[in-house]
Amino acid sequence: MQVCRTISNIRAAVAAFRAAGETVGLVTTMGALHSGHMALVAAAKAAQTRVVATIFVNPTQFGNAEDLANYPRTEDADLEMLRDAGVDAVLIPDAAEIYPRDNETIVETTRLANVLHGLVRPGHYRGVTTVVSKLFNITQPDAAYFGEKDYQQLQVIKRMARDLQMPVAVHGVPTVRESDGLAMSSRNARLTENDRRAAVVLSRALDKAENEAGRRVPIDRIDQALRTTINAEPRARLRAVDIVDPATFAPAVGLMKGPIAIMLSVEFGPNDNPVMLIDQREITP
Repeated sequence: MQVCRTISNIRAAVAAFRAAGETVGLVTTMGALHSGHMALVAAAKAAQTRVVATIFVNPTQFGNAEDLANYPRTEDADLEMLRDAGVDAVLIPDAAEIYPRDNETIVETTRLANVLHGLVRPGHYRGVTTVVSKLFNITQPDAAYFGEKDYQQLQVIKRMARDLQMPVAVHGVPTVRESDGLAMSSRNARLTENDRRAAVVLSRALDKAENEAGRRVPIDRIDQALRTTINAEPRARLRAVDIVDPATFAPAVGLMKGPIAIMLSVEFGPNDNPVMLIDQREITP
């Protein structure tokens, strides 16, 4: 596996793959890798002849400087996992490589980035689309693979690629969960033991919502079931419940007439330095 620290090095690696007539799949990460990331690598390997990964803790998608500073960084372990998974090259740049000192260009989906979870974390998706557009441009992949856990992020990136005519196929990969149902996330490492146990409330709330949906109850009953379940966990602070049409992100109302997407944002830990967890589920009546 080639470990590249600069844009020129990763471009040279990809150019060699291209010269050999090979296709390239991209997996972008912020490190602190787990089985969910490896599922993205596996999806890329199944469809492409070469896999490129990136490890970059992107400062522009953090609204809280302390959250950025506390984000787990485990480079040695990450590289071992990527090697074992068969990744061909990895880019690990520093911030100055991605954002030169006089950098002033941003990329943003003007509507999708500023609704739902984007209201909870203002500017977050602008940071995501800006860095992902840079990584797409740097690595020039045929396809890129993202987890479905961040449902809104996946839709934002798909829309960005479509709107900017980027020649990159963006694929979603199903959420990988712990044995107790908690969605795998690098942020889980920041949870205390008690908060880790409490965090299962997200998947439990989604299970409850799916059961309610199976009874064909109105959307507001599903919403109430989600809120009641999460608010019953004293260690959880509910930030947002969004139930939308998965195609348009318009709020779902009345009786279910088709699929709905549910997105949860829940905080754990101290108010001044919380751990924000998200989870999602798409439900078909």
